[in-house]
Amino acid sequence: MIDESWYKRPPGVRERRGAGGVVVRWEDDRLLVALVRGDGLPDFLLPKGGVEAGESDEEAARREIEEEAGLTDLLLLEDLGIKERLTYGRDRWQSTRYFLWLTSKTMGAPTDTTHDYALEWHPIDALPAMFWPEQRQLIEDSIARIGIAAQAAADRKA
Repeated sequence: MIDESWYKRPPGVRERRGAGGVVVRWEDDRLLVALVRGDGLPDFLLPKGGVEAGESDEEAARREIEEEAGLTDLLLLEDLGIKERLTYGRDRWQSTRYFLWLTSKTMGAPTDTTHDYALEWHPIDALPAMFWPEQRQLIEDSIARIGIAAQAAADRKA
């Protein structure tokens, strides 16, 4: 059961914009999703972070994915939309735009020097638990579209 109080914006709370994405790749007719785990956290996350001054959401998402997962050959497939929630400390409203990306890389070298991120690939039909419920919901709501968009892009590349 999702605690709905995390998803209702209280009056007067500051806002923070973020961006990130779902990065997928094909391996032997299986669609895999890139998830990262950082600084000893027990749960996997979709790569994402804050939008810096002067960046578009797409630029921020690319930068965050490179910093956390080390993936740089991203092909944009689709804008998956915005998920909103209160931050963990419940002191800011977090609006995160998620994009769907296709990559051919199997490994990456994260460029974030302040955190220790590890990239792992998981089958889309066997995802581990993720920290924020809206991240899992985002993937589950988009599974059919993710598979169709990724396969079409892979066919175009072939």
